[in-house]
Amino acid sequence: MPLVTAGPGPVGRWGGALGDTIDVCQYRRVSNSAVVLSPGETVACCPPLSRKPLSQSQAEQIAPLVKALADPVRLRLLSIVASHAGGEACVCDLTDCFELSQPTISHHLKVLHDAGLLDREKRGTWVYYRVRSAALTALAALIAPAAEPALLPRSC
Repeated sequence: MPLVTAGPGPVGRWGGALGDTIDVCQYRRVSNSAVVLSPGETVACCPPLSRKPLSQSQAEQIAPLVKALADPVRLRLLSIVASHAGGEACVCDLTDCFELSQPTISHHLKVLHDAGLLDREKRGTWVYYRVRSAALTALAALIAPAAEPALLPRSC
């Protein structure tokens, strides 16, 4: 296994310089591809699942959105923000709904924001979140059943 040695740097826990031994094979496996669209934007560009199979690229870009919703805390957070008075909620309003710390709530909100489901706005020391209704509409359209069965041949 080829190793790359780096120049002098900070000393690691075991006495060697950090980054002295980087496994090149492992490093090459990391994807460097840039995502052009957010998961929410990708969903808006995709045909409903019941009409046409997703491409590998579309599935990879939509997966973070669906994964963000797969967590019960994040699903509840999205629901609370969406149904909150005025359509937005402050982090300070959300912490009382859970037996979790404020940093944990903020982490889950960041995941929802990064997935394209929430917008955020900083006001003073607090951050307010609002649901991106276009993202939810696009997601609903993606998973909605087709009015008529698909007539396309099965393909992978």
